[in-house]
Amino acid sequence: MEKARAILSVGEEESERVAGLDVRPHRAGHAASFYEGFATRGLRVDGIRPGFVSCTFKVPPRLTDAGGNLSPGAIANLVDEVGAAVIHSEGHHMKASVDMSISYMSAAKVDDELEIISKVLGHKGGYSGTYVLLKNKATGEVVAEGRHSLFGKLRSKI
Repeated sequence: MEKARAILSVGEEESERVAGLDVRPHRAGHAASFYEGFATRGLRVDGIRPGFVSCTFKVPPRLTDAGGNLSPGAIANLVDEVGAAVIHSEGHHMKASVDMSISYMSAAKVDDELEIISKVLGHKGGYSGTYVLLKNKATGEVVAEGRHSLFGKLRSKI
């Protein structure tokens, strides 16, 4: 219990850093939220075509765990964000994430450059499915792969 308490406790330096963050109110649909900006800052889109998005992402220290690896939560966020972005490449409107399944294959360290590709698997009504692959650019090793399900309201035909 003490070990968990020590890991979860916030020191004075960390507390001061958090207090110094400039977090402004977020208006949904108008700009990226603080969280989205924090998690995806540095993501570079290399190519986009209908049903396909290719990105590069250099692992920043802010998204690593205590072992210096890209955290599983950050990987899940990248699968969510890039998996949703590929839906827009086909002209579809904003959809909400319904389900994600992620296989974590290997670790990515600080400053590793990742190649992230996303493909649309298909659409059925308001439902869409995407596939996201994260690979280490230098080694070719698969870091993670995920399937992402999204749902959005159908537009009226009236």
